[in-house]
Amino acid sequence: MTQHQTSNTHYDAVVVGAGFAGLYMLHRLRLQGLRAHLFEAGDGVGGTWYWNCYPGARCDVDSMQYSYSWSPQLQQEWQWTERYPAQEEILRYINHVADRFDLRRDITLSTRIVGGQWQAAQQRWRVRTEHGQEVSTQFLITATGCLSESRLPAIEGLEDFKGRIHHTGRWPKTPVDFTGLRVGVMGTGASGIQAIPQLAKQAKQLYVFQRTPNFSVPAWNGPIDPAHQQDWLQHYPEYRAKARSTRSAIMYDYGTQSALEMTPQERLEEMERRWRKGGTNFAHSFSDTFTNRQSNELLGDFVRDKIRQAVHDPEVAQKLLPHDHAIGTKRIGVDTGYYETYNLPHVKLIDLRKTPIERFDATAALTGGQRLELDAMVFATGFDAVTGALERLNIVGEHGRTFKQLWQAGPTSYLGLMTVGFPNLFTITGPGSPSILTNVIISIEQHVEWIADCLAFMQKQGHTRIDPQQAAQDRWVGHVQEVAAGTLFVTANSSYMGANIPGKPKVFLPYIGGFSTYVARCEEVVRKGYEGFDFSSPKAAERQPTASSPSA
Repeated sequence: MTQHQTSNTHYDAVVVGAGFAGLYMLHRLRLQGLRAHLFEAGDGVGGTWYWNCYPGARCDVDSMQYSYSWSPQLQQEWQWTERYPAQEEILRYINHVADRFDLRRDITLSTRIVGGQWQAAQQRWRVRTEHGQEVSTQFLITATGCLSESRLPAIEGLEDFKGRIHHTGRWPKTPVDFTGLRVGVMGTGASGIQAIPQLAKQAKQLYVFQRTPNFSVPAWNGPIDPAHQQDWLQHYPEYRAKARSTRSAIMYDYGTQSALEMTPQERLEEMERRWRKGGTNFAHSFSDTFTNRQSNELLGDFVRDKIRQAVHDPEVAQKLLPHDHAIGTKRIGVDTGYYETYNLPHVKLIDLRKTPIERFDATAALTGGQRLELDAMVFATGFDAVTGALERLNIVGEHGRTFKQLWQAGPTSYLGLMTVGFPNLFTITGPGSPSILTNVIISIEQHVEWIADCLAFMQKQGHTRIDPQQAAQDRWVGHVQEVAAGTLFVTANSSYMGANIPGKPKVFLPYIGGFSTYVARCEEVVRKGYEGFDFSSPKAAERQPTASSPSA
């Protein structure tokens, strides 16, 4: 269903977002006999992989692991073509899933949710779309994604620039040709590292505006090894189980020794071995990469040496060396020829820390006394991660506050699944869950299945409302920050900390205690009768407020 109006206005559950999370959630809700509907802002399904169709967009998780595991038939019938699948291939996969399981009949596309209100008398959510339609639902489930709210930097005069402006996170669906153009690109994080080599193939002149150099490792991407794919097809159940037992839900080759326990030769051989293999597995060279500053620095020095070897001009190489954060505490890039791109004569690196952009005018960027004429500007400036999309929904809870108002000092949640003051509202991979520190599809599946099982429990028990308890939420928020404080992640000004968004509180957003640890905690909560949650039925709701409701 693609029209702006749905035939119904009352649902058991409304899902927001048609990416990996929303599609699986819709499928599970329908299996349980619930009347569910999904709203999606884009004109196609795919979520992150619908919007991020910039040149070079590619997954940095092995294709055999970056897929749904809930359908054995789906796992067996889909054939991947590359070790790291490109955006186009992942989007084909997602569309295949939507068709394979007949999901489109309960999806309204091109329809953004722009507001919602808890209706106390009805004990339901009233949700409003951008087209003015309002629907009522008992349960509201957000599947808006952790990396979906793209951001443009505030630069004087940008609105005066007459050339093309694109953001990697909102790329046009029609091909963009930069042939013969003078192009600027701002941002050298994960998206920029993928896009820059591709932009350089077309642009007559490419200016790379870099504020913060980032670490990147080679992908060594290529056609998927048929033997590797066949091995996974034969052993999917055991491999999936093994991945779920790890801290990142990915079958990495996790280092078992501290760098300080190894000889210099052993360290070098281990890092070289992983570098030749490619991918973010490199970051797990040592058991204490993310907790020991000395081990981390040894790993970072290795990459810095590789950058010096790849980039011919020593001055340019020096600008590309990351020194302001421990390796891995910002998302590591996985690239194909990124550093070598700076050897091309038409590619120029601009260090924004030394010569920031003063302003744009109609045809140029003014920086460091120079006037750089541009025909197009590409922003690879990232996202308001984890909480941005939730705050944009403008959902008003039972105490009259939105997420944005409530989270002025940082996000609060219980297990990343619910927030006090928002009854019957679930957040898939919300703040305080492992989410973007893991194979996010596996994290999504765990959340979807937990929510679906919870709704089935409520239905069986005759409950109509669920709330997290304030004390349980407070303990979880404290635990999330306590675990993060024991790592090097909190030392970086990263999107994990919200540091890339002006005015956003600097707190660690995901849960870094490990996927397997998190799952064990969620299972324990259920075993203990949904410890930390309050349930109520219509009659109980008439007699008294739930225990989680704070006093006025």
